[in-house]
Amino acid sequence: MHDWIVIGGGITGISLSYELQKAGFSVLLIEQHQHLQGGSSLGYGGISYWCGTTPVTQQLCQEGIARQRELSNELGMDTEFREIDLLLTLEHDADPEAILAQYTNCVIAPTLLSAQEACDREPQLNPKGIGGALLFPHAHINLDSFVAAHSQAMQKLGGEIIYAKVDRLLIEGDRLVGVATEQGEFRSNKVAVCAGAMSRALLRASGIRSRIYYTHAEAIDTEPVDLELRSMVMPADTKRYQLERATNIDQDSIWDIAGHELLPPSVDAGAIQFGDRRIRFGQLSRVLTDPYAAIDPIQSEAVIREYVSKILPKIGDLKGKWRNCLVSFSRDNLPLVGSLKEYENLHLFSGFTSPTVYVPTLSRRFAAHASGQIDSIIPLLSPTRFGNSV
Repeated sequence: MHDWIVIGGGITGISLSYELQKAGFSVLLIEQHQHLQGGSSLGYGGISYWCGTTPVTQQLCQEGIARQRELSNELGMDTEFREIDLLLTLEHDADPEAILAQYTNCVIAPTLLSAQEACDREPQLNPKGIGGALLFPHAHINLDSFVAAHSQAMQKLGGEIIYAKVDRLLIEGDRLVGVATEQGEFRSNKVAVCAGAMSRALLRASGIRSRIYYTHAEAIDTEPVDLELRSMVMPADTKRYQLERATNIDQDSIWDIAGHELLPPSVDAGAIQFGDRRIRFGQLSRVLTDPYAAIDPIQSEAVIREYVSKILPKIGDLKGKWRNCLVSFSRDNLPLVGSLKEYENLHLFSGFTSPTVYVPTLSRRFAAHASGQIDSIIPLLSPTRFGNSV
């Protein structure tokens, strides 16, 4: 029997598994797919360590970027970490000062650039398609490399990984004792659910409610190209985050009824180029209550290309493959980290809006907390913080 079973092998699950194993626990990671399928499979990999707006998030941002800078050396495998410019583009009719004011509380203030200054930094931008841009210091990793590096390091420390679908939690009397999978039952002292958007359905199958939600994200991946994108480009007025804030999550029960589209789709014209010269651009976001909802890829791809071509004309025309995944979030944009009230040995570690910033440092804090060290931040992120509504 293991000390911990971790469900989900994306960026959250693999990071937590590694830190728990490194802290001296015996860990079994259970992941359904041998190749990434969830939010980690379609993430841009940007590390927005400038985004903290409260003392807690600012501290986590500082710890997060420091952790990312050292991980390749610690893990013995390259996560493809690099420092990179982030350009948040402004629409032509946007009020630059009003947009700038939205970022004044960030731990690092942006620099306001004119359209020409933005194009000087990123020649792929269309000067006629933007009204300017906000410049932030940024960083980037390849999420596939991040997961592979942690997987290798975790197993070197003695951790185990199996690929199987978790069907349900194993509950005996009033205690959680493990999980049941298609490959059989596995028992442990504690279980951490790191299944992103699918965490909600997994917990609900055992009669446990959780305040975790998700959007359907869609983007296009190209093959390696000769074209060079120097910066990470995203809109300053990010529609995805607006979508999450506007979602009526107070009516929590509707999320358990498939077939609802809670808000119209939104599109954010952004792009990033990876070290192997592939480009990922998009993204289109939908708020659908069915995690398995069918989406028309042809229509979606056309919409993404139309929006991206206005800002990055050459990139919007590149040949590529449409892809989609689920992206989880919480009602207050802070992750859900800690035990659930139904079972003290059942923990949630999900709902990360900025996982590349927060996951590495919160994984380490969580492991230390599980070892008995007092932590001032972990209790603030408890899934039970919403009171009786959870």
